[in-house]
Amino acid sequence: MFATPAYAQDIGGAGAMGGLAGIIPFILMFVIFYFLLIRPQQKRMKEHKKMVENLRRGDQVVTAGGMIAKVTKVMDDDEVEVQIAEGVKIRIVKSTVSAVLSKTEPAND
Repeated sequence: MFATPAYAQDIGGAGAMGGLAGIIPFILMFVIFYFLLIRPQQKRMKEHKKMVENLRRGDQVVTAGGMIAKVTKVMDDDEVEVQIAEGVKIRIVKSTVSAVLSKTEPAND
């Protein structure tokens, strides 16, 4: 029922390697999570931020609520004015733009 003294001494002798061997699976799990979950999410966030920063007047966008709208005015702060119907303009937060359907060409200087 109890461990023999020889077995107990054997376990105590491998303490330094045993502690490191116990940590290795956790390190491997973190590396796998980083490459499968964290890194792709960061990449998507960077792409979304770049898309929102490049919004300009005339772009046709889809909001997070599913509305298709045309950008009529880009404000300096975190807002965009969009036209959802003829004569109906609303202000939305830039981060709620989920996709740009069609881009307008930049004006030539």
